[in-house]
Amino acid sequence: MPGVEAVERKQGVRASSQEADAVATLVATARRAMREFSREINDHGQHRIDEAVTALAWSIYKPENARQLAEIAVSVTGIGEVESKVLKNQRKTFGTLRDLLRVKSTGVIEEIPEKGLVKYAKPVGVVAAITPSTNPSATPVNKAMMALKGGNAIIMAPPPTAWKATKPTVDGMRRELEKIGLPADLVQILPSPVTRTMTTELMERADLIVVTGSQVNVRQAYKSGKPAIGVGLGNAPVIVDTTADLADAARKIMLSKTFDHATSCSSENALVVLDPIYDKTMAALAKEGGYLATAGERTRIVERLWQDGKLNRAVIAQGPEALIDVFELGPGAKGCKFVMVEETGTGSNHPLSGEKLSLVLTVYRAKDFADAKRIVRDILNYQGRGHSCGIHTKDATHARELAEDLDVARVLVNQAHTFGNGGGFDNGLPFTLSMGCGTWQGNSLSENLNWRCFVNITHLVTTIPEDKPSEEALFGTYWAKYGK
Repeated sequence: MPGVEAVERKQGVRASSQEADAVATLVATARRAMREFSREINDHGQHRIDEAVTALAWSIYKPENARQLAEIAVSVTGIGEVESKVLKNQRKTFGTLRDLLRVKSTGVIEEIPEKGLVKYAKPVGVVAAITPSTNPSATPVNKAMMALKGGNAIIMAPPPTAWKATKPTVDGMRRELEKIGLPADLVQILPSPVTRTMTTELMERADLIVVTGSQVNVRQAYKSGKPAIGVGLGNAPVIVDTTADLADAARKIMLSKTFDHATSCSSENALVVLDPIYDKTMAALAKEGGYLATAGERTRIVERLWQDGKLNRAVIAQGPEALIDVFELGPGAKGCKFVMVEETGTGSNHPLSGEKLSLVLTVYRAKDFADAKRIVRDILNYQGRGHSCGIHTKDATHARELAEDLDVARVLVNQAHTFGNGGGFDNGLPFTLSMGCGTWQGNSLSENLNWRCFVNITHLVTTIPEDKPSEEALFGTYWAKYGK
Protein backbone atom coordinates (compact mmCIF):
# COMPACT_ATOMS: atom_id res chain seq x y z
CA MET A 1 0.00 0.00 0.00
CA PRO A 2 1.42 3.43 -0.78
CA GLY A 3 2.32 5.35 2.37
CA VAL A 4 1.45 9.01 2.69
CA GLU A 5 5.15 9.49 3.40
CA ALA A 6 8.03 8.47 1.13
CA VAL A 7 11.23 7.86 3.02
CA GLU A 8 13.49 7.88 0.01
CA ARG A 9 17.21 8.04 -0.41
CA LYS A 10 18.76 10.53 -2.79
CA GLN A 11 21.32 9.08 -5.15
CA GLY A 12 24.79 9.19 -3.64
CA VAL A 13 23.69 10.55 -0.24
CA ARG A 14 25.03 8.58 2.71
CA ALA A 15 24.16 8.61 6.38
CA SER A 16 26.20 11.00 8.51
CA SER A 17 28.70 9.43 10.89
CA GLN A 18 26.36 10.27 13.77
CA GLU A 19 23.43 8.54 12.06
CA ALA A 20 25.57 5.55 11.11
CA ASP A 21 26.80 5.19 14.69
CA ALA A 22 23.25 5.42 16.04
CA VAL A 23 22.04 2.68 13.71
CA ALA A 24 25.09 0.53 14.41
CA THR A 25 24.38 0.78 18.13
CA LEU A 26 20.75 -0.25 17.65
CA VAL A 27 21.75 -3.27 15.56
CA ALA A 28 24.44 -4.34 18.05
CA THR A 29 21.94 -3.98 20.88
CA ALA A 30 19.43 -6.07 18.94
CA ARG A 31 22.00 -8.82 18.45
CA ARG A 32 22.74 -8.92 22.18
CA ALA A 33 19.02 -9.18 22.91
CA MET A 34 18.75 -11.99 20.38
CA ARG A 35 21.52 -13.94 22.09
CA GLU A 36 19.70 -13.65 25.40
CA PHE A 37 16.44 -14.65 23.73
CA SER A 38 18.18 -17.65 22.20
CA ARG A 39 19.32 -18.81 25.63
CA GLU A 40 15.75 -18.50 26.89
CA ILE A 41 14.51 -20.55 23.93
CA ASN A 42 17.18 -23.20 24.52
CA ASP A 43 16.07 -23.47 28.15
CA HIS A 44 12.30 -23.30 27.67
CA GLY A 45 11.63 -24.12 24.02
CA GLN A 46 8.65 -23.02 21.96
CA HIS A 47 6.77 -21.98 25.08
CA ARG A 48 9.10 -19.05 25.65
CA ILE A 49 8.72 -17.79 22.09
CA ASP A 50 4.96 -17.99 22.37
CA GLU A 51 5.03 -16.06 25.64
CA ALA A 52 6.98 -13.32 23.88
CA VAL A 53 4.55 -13.21 20.98
CA THR A 54 1.57 -13.12 23.35
CA ALA A 55 3.17 -10.29 25.32
CA LEU A 56 3.52 -8.21 22.16
CA ALA A 57 -0.08 -8.93 21.22
CA TRP A 58 -1.38 -7.92 24.64
CA SER A 59 0.52 -4.63 24.47
CA ILE A 60 -1.89 -3.42 21.78
CA TYR A 61 -4.90 -5.71 22.20
CA LYS A 62 -5.55 -4.63 25.80
CA PRO A 63 -8.68 -2.48 25.36
CA GLU A 64 -7.37 0.73 26.91
CA ASN A 65 -4.13 0.39 24.94
CA ALA A 66 -5.93 -0.31 21.67
CA ARG A 67 -7.94 2.87 22.07
CA GLN A 68 -5.11 5.05 23.30
CA LEU A 69 -2.84 4.01 20.42
CA ALA A 70 -5.67 4.55 17.93
CA GLU A 71 -6.27 8.05 19.27
CA ILE A 72 -2.55 8.85 19.15
CA ALA A 73 -2.30 7.53 15.57
CA VAL A 74 -5.09 9.75 14.28
CA SER A 75 -3.88 12.75 16.27
CA VAL A 76 -0.28 12.42 15.07
CA THR A 77 -0.82 11.49 11.43
CA GLY A 78 -4.13 13.25 10.81
CA ILE A 79 -5.43 10.29 8.80
CA GLY A 80 -7.89 7.53 9.46
CA GLU A 81 -10.60 7.12 12.07
CA VAL A 82 -10.24 6.22 15.74
CA GLU A 83 -12.94 3.56 16.05
CA SER A 84 -11.65 1.74 12.97
CA LYS A 85 -8.11 1.81 14.29
CA VAL A 86 -9.27 0.43 17.65
CA LEU A 87 -10.87 -2.46 15.79
CA LYS A 88 -7.81 -2.93 13.60
CA ASN A 89 -5.45 -2.90 16.60
CA GLN A 90 -7.46 -5.67 18.19
CA ARG A 91 -8.78 -7.74 15.29
CA LYS A 92 -5.53 -7.99 13.33
CA THR A 93 -3.57 -8.71 16.49
CA PHE A 94 -6.01 -11.35 17.71
CA GLY A 95 -6.04 -13.10 14.34
CA THR A 96 -2.26 -13.00 14.02
CA LEU A 97 -1.86 -14.38 17.53
CA ARG A 98 -4.26 -17.19 16.67
CA ASP A 99 -2.16 -18.08 13.64
CA LEU A 100 1.17 -17.89 15.47
CA LEU A 101 0.19 -19.90 18.52
CA ARG A 102 -0.87 -22.79 16.28
CA VAL A 103 2.57 -23.40 14.77
CA LYS A 104 5.99 -24.55 15.93
CA SER A 105 8.77 -22.19 14.88
CA THR A 106 11.95 -23.41 16.58
CA GLY A 107 13.85 -26.66 16.41
CA VAL A 108 12.25 -29.45 14.38
CA ILE A 109 9.16 -28.05 12.67
CA GLU A 110 8.53 -30.81 10.14
CA GLU A 111 9.52 -34.43 9.51
CA ILE A 112 8.92 -36.27 6.23
CA PRO A 113 10.14 -39.83 6.80
CA GLU A 114 9.32 -41.05 3.29
CA LYS A 115 11.59 -38.32 1.91
CA GLY A 116 14.25 -38.71 4.59
CA LEU A 117 13.87 -35.03 5.51
CA VAL A 118 13.77 -33.24 8.84
CA LYS A 119 13.33 -29.45 8.84
CA TYR A 120 14.73 -27.18 11.54
CA ALA A 121 13.66 -23.53 11.87
CA LYS A 122 16.27 -20.94 12.84
CA PRO A 123 16.23 -17.14 13.18
CA VAL A 124 17.03 -14.87 10.26
CA GLY A 125 18.64 -12.24 12.51
CA VAL A 126 17.93 -8.56 12.99
CA VAL A 127 14.89 -7.42 11.03
CA ALA A 128 14.52 -3.89 9.68
CA ALA A 129 10.80 -3.10 9.57
CA ILE A 130 9.82 -0.14 7.42
CA THR A 131 6.31 0.81 8.50
CA PRO A 132 3.65 3.18 7.07
CA SER A 133 1.89 6.21 8.46
CA THR A 134 -1.45 4.62 7.58
CA ASN A 135 -0.97 1.98 10.29
CA PRO A 136 1.61 3.38 12.74
CA SER A 137 0.64 0.98 15.54
CA ALA A 138 -0.97 -2.15 14.12
CA THR A 139 1.70 -2.82 11.48
CA PRO A 140 4.71 -2.53 13.85
CA VAL A 141 3.11 -4.94 16.32
CA ASN A 142 2.10 -7.31 13.53
CA LYS A 143 5.65 -7.46 12.18
CA ALA A 144 7.19 -7.70 15.64
CA MET A 145 5.00 -10.68 16.51
CA MET A 146 6.09 -12.52 13.37
CA ALA A 147 9.74 -11.59 13.85
CA LEU A 148 9.90 -12.79 17.45
CA LYS A 149 8.01 -15.93 16.48
CA GLY A 150 11.13 -16.76 14.50
CA GLY A 151 13.45 -15.93 17.40
CA ASN A 152 14.58 -12.63 15.89
CA ALA A 153 14.93 -9.02 17.01
CA ILE A 154 13.32 -6.14 15.11
CA ILE A 155 13.97 -2.42 14.61
CA MET A 156 11.17 -0.13 13.40
CA ALA A 157 11.71 2.62 10.86
CA PRO A 158 8.49 4.63 10.63
CA PRO A 159 8.04 7.70 8.43
CA PRO A 160 8.97 10.94 10.23
CA THR A 161 5.38 12.11 10.57
CA ALA A 162 4.31 8.85 12.23
CA TRP A 163 7.22 8.48 14.67
CA LYS A 164 5.29 9.97 17.59
CA ALA A 165 2.59 7.35 17.05
CA THR A 166 4.91 4.39 16.52
CA LYS A 167 7.18 5.26 19.47
CA PRO A 168 4.51 4.66 22.16
CA THR A 169 3.58 1.46 20.35
CA VAL A 170 7.17 0.25 20.58
CA ASP A 171 7.39 1.41 24.19
CA GLY A 172 4.34 -0.68 25.01
CA MET A 173 5.84 -3.78 23.43
CA ARG A 174 9.07 -3.24 25.32
CA ARG A 175 7.24 -2.94 28.65
CA GLU A 176 5.40 -6.21 28.10
CA LEU A 177 8.63 -8.01 27.22
CA GLU A 178 10.28 -6.73 30.38
CA LYS A 179 7.25 -7.85 32.39
CA ILE A 180 7.84 -11.46 31.35
CA GLY A 181 11.59 -11.30 31.87
CA LEU A 182 12.72 -10.94 28.25
CA PRO A 183 14.99 -8.20 26.87
CA ALA A 184 13.07 -5.11 25.80
CA ASP A 185 15.69 -4.55 23.10
CA LEU A 186 14.17 -7.31 21.01
CA VAL A 187 11.97 -4.46 19.75
CA GLN A 188 13.50 -1.04 19.01
CA ILE A 189 12.81 2.05 16.92
CA LEU A 190 15.01 4.49 15.04
CA PRO A 191 15.49 7.74 16.96
CA SER A 192 13.69 10.90 15.89
CA PRO A 193 14.03 12.61 13.52
CA VAL A 194 13.97 9.63 11.16
CA THR A 195 15.75 10.49 7.93
CA ARG A 196 16.03 8.90 4.50
CA THR A 197 19.67 8.17 5.06
CA MET A 198 19.17 6.66 8.51
CA THR A 199 16.47 4.34 7.18
CA THR A 200 18.75 3.25 4.36
CA GLU A 201 21.60 2.69 6.81
CA LEU A 202 19.34 0.39 8.81
CA MET A 203 18.43 -1.52 5.66
CA GLU A 204 22.09 -2.08 4.89
CA ARG A 205 22.98 -3.27 8.40
CA ALA A 206 20.00 -5.55 9.05
CA ASP A 207 19.80 -9.22 8.10
CA LEU A 208 16.30 -8.97 6.61
CA ILE A 209 14.23 -5.99 5.46
CA VAL A 210 10.44 -6.05 5.50
CA VAL A 211 8.80 -3.02 3.91
CA THR A 212 5.17 -1.92 4.04
CA GLY A 213 4.32 1.47 2.65
CA SER A 214 6.01 3.68 0.11
CA GLN A 215 7.01 1.98 -3.13
CA VAL A 216 10.15 4.13 -3.03
CA ASN A 217 11.07 2.30 0.17
CA VAL A 218 10.29 -1.05 -1.42
CA ARG A 219 12.59 -0.35 -4.35
CA GLN A 220 15.32 0.94 -2.04
CA ALA A 221 15.09 -2.20 0.06
CA TYR A 222 15.60 -4.38 -2.98
CA LYS A 223 18.64 -2.27 -3.90
CA SER A 224 20.15 -2.56 -0.42
CA GLY A 225 22.04 -5.77 -1.06
CA LYS A 226 20.20 -7.47 1.82
CA PRO A 227 17.34 -9.97 1.64
CA ALA A 228 14.17 -7.93 1.37
CA ILE A 229 10.43 -8.50 1.39
CA GLY A 230 8.54 -5.59 -0.08
CA VAL A 231 4.84 -5.42 -0.71
CA GLY A 232 2.97 -3.66 -3.45
CA LEU A 233 0.44 -1.04 -4.39
CA GLY A 234 -3.23 -1.74 -3.79
CA ASN A 235 -6.10 -0.43 -5.96
CA ALA A 236 -8.44 -3.40 -5.62
CA PRO A 237 -11.24 -3.68 -8.21
CA VAL A 238 -14.34 -5.73 -7.32
CA ILE A 239 -16.95 -7.14 -9.69
CA VAL A 240 -20.65 -7.23 -8.83
CA ASP A 241 -21.95 -10.16 -10.89
CA THR A 242 -25.52 -10.69 -12.08
CA THR A 243 -26.05 -13.48 -9.55
CA ALA A 244 -24.83 -11.46 -6.56
CA ASP A 245 -26.90 -10.91 -3.44
CA LEU A 246 -27.02 -7.15 -3.96
CA ALA A 247 -28.03 -6.18 -0.45
CA ASP A 248 -25.24 -8.32 1.03
CA ALA A 249 -22.70 -7.05 -1.51
CA ALA A 250 -23.61 -3.40 -0.93
CA ARG A 251 -23.38 -3.80 2.83
CA LYS A 252 -19.96 -5.44 2.63
CA ILE A 253 -18.66 -2.90 0.14
CA MET A 254 -19.76 -0.02 2.37
CA LEU A 255 -18.22 -1.52 5.51
CA SER A 256 -14.99 -2.24 3.69
CA LYS A 257 -14.71 1.05 1.83
CA THR A 258 -15.44 3.21 4.85
CA PHE A 259 -13.24 1.32 7.31
CA ASP A 260 -10.55 3.67 8.65
CA HIS A 261 -11.59 6.17 5.96
CA ALA A 262 -10.20 3.90 3.21
CA THR A 263 -6.57 3.86 4.39
CA SER A 264 -6.20 0.17 3.60
CA CYS A 265 -4.44 -1.02 0.46
CA SER A 266 -7.24 -3.58 0.24
CA SER A 267 -10.05 -1.04 0.23
CA GLU A 268 -12.26 -1.25 -2.85
CA ASN A 269 -11.06 1.41 -5.28
CA ALA A 270 -13.33 0.42 -8.17
CA LEU A 271 -16.55 -1.48 -8.65
CA VAL A 272 -17.28 -3.14 -11.96
CA VAL A 273 -21.02 -3.76 -12.15
CA LEU A 274 -22.66 -5.83 -14.86
CA ASP A 275 -25.20 -3.95 -16.94
CA PRO A 276 -28.34 -6.00 -16.16
CA ILE A 277 -28.03 -5.23 -12.45
CA TYR A 278 -26.33 -1.83 -12.63
CA ASP A 279 -29.28 0.31 -11.54
CA LYS A 280 -30.28 -2.09 -8.77
CA THR A 281 -26.69 -2.20 -7.50
CA MET A 282 -26.41 1.58 -7.44
CA ALA A 283 -29.69 1.75 -5.53
CA ALA A 284 -28.42 -0.81 -3.02
CA LEU A 285 -25.21 1.16 -2.56
CA ALA A 286 -27.17 4.39 -2.12
CA LYS A 287 -29.21 2.68 0.59
CA GLU A 288 -25.91 1.91 2.38
CA GLY A 289 -24.79 5.54 2.27
CA GLY A 290 -23.17 5.84 -1.13
CA TYR A 291 -23.63 9.18 -2.90
CA LEU A 292 -23.38 9.24 -6.70
CA ALA A 293 -21.61 12.38 -7.88
CA THR A 294 -23.15 14.45 -10.66
CA ALA A 295 -21.23 15.18 -13.86
CA GLY A 296 -20.21 18.60 -12.55
CA GLU A 297 -19.15 17.19 -9.19
CA ARG A 298 -17.19 14.47 -10.97
CA THR A 299 -15.14 17.13 -12.75
CA ARG A 300 -14.29 18.82 -9.44
CA ILE A 301 -13.40 15.47 -7.86
CA VAL A 302 -10.91 14.69 -10.61
CA GLU A 303 -9.45 18.20 -10.43
CA ARG A 304 -9.16 18.29 -6.64
CA LEU A 305 -8.45 14.70 -5.60
CA TRP A 306 -4.97 15.15 -7.04
CA GLN A 307 -2.71 18.18 -6.73
CA ASP A 308 0.45 18.36 -8.82
CA GLY A 309 0.09 14.68 -9.56
CA LYS A 310 -0.18 13.69 -5.88
CA LEU A 311 -3.19 12.80 -3.80
CA ASN A 312 -4.63 15.79 -1.97
CA ARG A 313 -3.87 15.53 1.75
CA ALA A 314 -7.13 17.34 2.50
CA VAL A 315 -9.11 14.26 1.43
CA ILE A 316 -6.70 11.33 1.95
CA ALA A 317 -8.17 9.07 4.64
CA GLN A 318 -10.58 11.79 5.76
CA GLY A 319 -14.25 11.49 6.61
CA PRO A 320 -17.10 12.22 4.16
CA GLU A 321 -17.51 15.74 5.52
CA ALA A 322 -14.05 16.65 4.19
CA LEU A 323 -14.97 15.31 0.76
CA ILE A 324 -18.22 17.25 0.72
CA ASP A 325 -16.32 20.42 1.53
CA VAL A 326 -13.32 20.00 -0.80
CA PHE A 327 -15.37 18.74 -3.75
CA GLU A 328 -18.28 21.12 -3.09
CA LEU A 329 -20.81 18.33 -3.28
CA GLY A 330 -24.50 19.17 -3.43
CA PRO A 331 -27.12 18.87 -0.67
CA GLY A 332 -27.80 15.27 -1.63
CA ALA A 333 -24.38 14.29 -0.30
CA LYS A 334 -25.23 15.34 3.24
CA GLY A 335 -25.02 12.36 5.57
CA CYS A 336 -23.36 10.10 2.98
CA LYS A 337 -20.69 7.58 3.97
CA PHE A 338 -18.75 7.48 0.69
CA VAL A 339 -18.83 9.06 -2.75
CA MET A 340 -19.30 7.14 -6.01
CA VAL A 341 -17.99 8.43 -9.32
CA GLU A 342 -18.78 6.83 -12.67
CA GLU A 343 -15.92 6.13 -15.06
CA THR A 344 -15.47 4.45 -18.44
CA GLY A 345 -11.73 4.49 -19.05
CA THR A 346 -8.52 3.33 -17.39
CA GLY A 347 -4.93 4.47 -17.31
CA SER A 348 -3.08 7.71 -16.68
CA ASN A 349 -5.65 9.76 -18.60
CA HIS A 350 -8.32 8.39 -16.26
CA PRO A 351 -6.91 8.93 -12.76
CA LEU A 352 -10.09 7.66 -11.13
CA SER A 353 -8.98 4.19 -12.23
CA GLY A 354 -6.07 4.37 -9.78
CA GLU A 355 -5.72 4.04 -6.02
CA LYS A 356 -7.31 6.94 -4.18
CA LEU A 357 -6.79 6.31 -0.43
CA SER A 358 -10.05 8.11 0.17
CA LEU A 359 -13.79 7.56 0.39
CA VAL A 360 -14.07 7.93 -3.38
CA LEU A 361 -15.27 4.76 -5.13
CA THR A 362 -15.03 4.54 -8.91
CA VAL A 363 -17.87 2.67 -10.63
CA TYR A 364 -17.79 1.02 -14.07
CA ARG A 365 -20.65 -0.46 -16.07
CA ALA A 366 -19.72 -3.72 -17.85
CA LYS A 367 -21.68 -5.22 -20.75
CA ASP A 368 -21.18 -8.79 -19.56
CA PHE A 369 -18.79 -10.86 -17.46
CA ALA A 370 -16.11 -10.95 -20.16
CA ASP A 371 -16.22 -7.16 -20.34
CA ALA A 372 -16.07 -6.93 -16.54
CA LYS A 373 -12.97 -9.12 -16.50
CA ARG A 374 -11.39 -6.91 -19.18
CA ILE A 375 -12.06 -3.77 -17.14
CA VAL A 376 -10.56 -5.34 -14.01
CA ARG A 377 -7.47 -6.40 -15.96
CA ASP A 378 -7.08 -2.89 -17.40
CA ILE A 379 -7.40 -1.32 -13.94
CA LEU A 380 -4.77 -3.64 -12.50
CA ASN A 381 -2.44 -3.12 -15.43
CA TYR A 382 -2.58 0.59 -14.65
CA GLN A 383 -2.12 0.25 -10.89
CA GLY A 384 -2.16 -2.67 -8.48
CA ARG A 385 -1.26 -5.62 -10.69
CA GLY A 386 -0.55 -8.63 -8.51
CA HIS A 387 -2.34 -7.33 -5.43
CA SER A 388 -5.95 -8.50 -5.42
CA CYS A 389 -9.43 -8.31 -6.86
CA GLY A 390 -12.82 -9.54 -5.76
CA ILE A 391 -16.21 -10.65 -6.96
CA HIS A 392 -19.71 -10.82 -5.50
CA THR A 393 -21.39 -13.78 -7.19
CA LYS A 394 -23.17 -17.10 -6.79
CA ASP A 395 -21.42 -18.45 -9.89
CA ALA A 396 -18.29 -20.31 -8.78
CA THR A 397 -17.11 -20.63 -12.38
CA HIS A 398 -16.83 -16.86 -12.68
CA ALA A 399 -14.73 -16.69 -9.51
CA ARG A 400 -12.47 -19.48 -10.78
CA GLU A 401 -12.15 -17.74 -14.13
CA LEU A 402 -10.82 -14.62 -12.44
CA ALA A 403 -8.30 -16.69 -10.48
CA GLU A 404 -7.18 -18.49 -13.64
CA ASP A 405 -6.95 -15.48 -15.94
CA LEU A 406 -5.84 -12.47 -13.86
CA ASP A 407 -2.39 -11.64 -12.52
CA VAL A 408 -3.31 -11.22 -8.87
CA ALA A 409 -2.23 -12.99 -5.69
CA ARG A 410 -5.75 -13.01 -4.19
CA VAL A 411 -9.29 -13.24 -5.55
CA LEU A 412 -11.86 -12.75 -2.80
CA VAL A 413 -15.36 -14.12 -3.27
CA ASN A 414 -18.38 -12.53 -1.53
CA GLN A 415 -16.24 -10.79 1.07
CA ALA A 416 -15.63 -7.30 2.38
CA HIS A 417 -12.29 -6.82 0.68
CA THR A 418 -10.55 -4.81 3.40
CA PHE A 419 -11.34 -7.38 6.07
CA GLY A 420 -10.78 -10.55 4.07
CA ASN A 421 -7.66 -9.72 2.09
CA GLY A 422 -5.36 -9.54 5.09
CA GLY A 423 -6.77 -12.71 6.61
CA GLY A 424 -10.15 -13.38 8.15
CA PHE A 425 -11.83 -15.64 10.65
CA ASP A 426 -13.96 -16.95 7.79
CA ASN A 427 -11.22 -17.51 5.19
CA GLY A 428 -7.92 -19.35 5.18
CA LEU A 429 -5.50 -16.48 4.49
CA PRO A 430 -3.06 -15.75 7.30
CA PHE A 431 -3.69 -12.53 9.21
CA THR A 432 -1.34 -9.76 8.18
CA LEU A 433 -1.11 -6.08 7.35
CA SER A 434 1.34 -6.66 4.49
CA MET A 435 0.29 -8.32 1.24
CA GLY A 436 2.85 -9.44 -1.31
CA CYS A 437 2.08 -8.91 -5.00
CA GLY A 438 4.58 -11.28 -6.57
CA THR A 439 6.79 -10.54 -9.53
CA TRP A 440 3.79 -8.88 -11.17
CA GLN A 441 4.62 -5.83 -9.05
CA GLY A 442 8.29 -6.47 -8.44
CA ASN A 443 7.81 -8.20 -5.07
CA SER A 444 9.64 -11.27 -3.79
CA LEU A 445 6.46 -12.50 -2.10
CA SER A 446 3.05 -13.37 -3.52
CA GLU A 447 1.58 -14.43 -0.19
CA ASN A 448 0.39 -12.63 2.88
CA LEU A 449 3.39 -11.81 5.06
CA ASN A 450 3.62 -14.54 7.69
CA TRP A 451 5.97 -16.08 10.24
CA ARG A 452 7.64 -18.36 7.65
CA CYS A 453 9.16 -15.23 6.14
CA PHE A 454 11.14 -14.76 9.37
CA VAL A 455 12.95 -18.10 9.67
CA ASN A 456 15.70 -19.95 7.85
CA ILE A 457 15.25 -23.68 7.37
CA THR A 458 17.98 -26.28 7.82
CA HIS A 459 17.22 -29.57 6.07
CA LEU A 460 18.54 -32.75 7.65
CA VAL A 461 18.81 -35.19 4.75
CA THR A 462 19.13 -38.96 5.21
CA THR A 463 19.06 -41.69 2.58
CA ILE A 464 15.88 -43.41 1.47
CA PRO A 465 15.30 -46.41 -0.82
CA GLU A 466 16.44 -45.43 -4.29
CA ASP A 467 13.79 -43.53 -6.23
CA LYS A 468 15.11 -43.80 -9.78
CA PRO A 469 12.58 -44.59 -12.54
CA SER A 470 13.60 -46.20 -15.81
CA GLU A 471 14.40 -44.25 -18.97
CA GLU A 472 11.26 -45.70 -20.53
CA ALA A 473 9.12 -44.36 -17.68
CA LEU A 474 10.40 -40.83 -18.18
CA PHE A 475 11.01 -40.64 -21.93
CA GLY A 476 8.63 -43.29 -23.28
CA THR A 477 5.71 -41.01 -24.12
CA TYR A 478 8.05 -38.50 -25.76
CA TRP A 479 9.81 -41.20 -27.81
CA ALA A 480 6.49 -42.65 -28.96
CA LYS A 481 5.32 -39.26 -30.21
CA TYR A 482 8.53 -37.71 -31.55
CA GLY A 483 11.02 -40.56 -31.79
CA LYS A 484 14.44 -40.81 -30.24
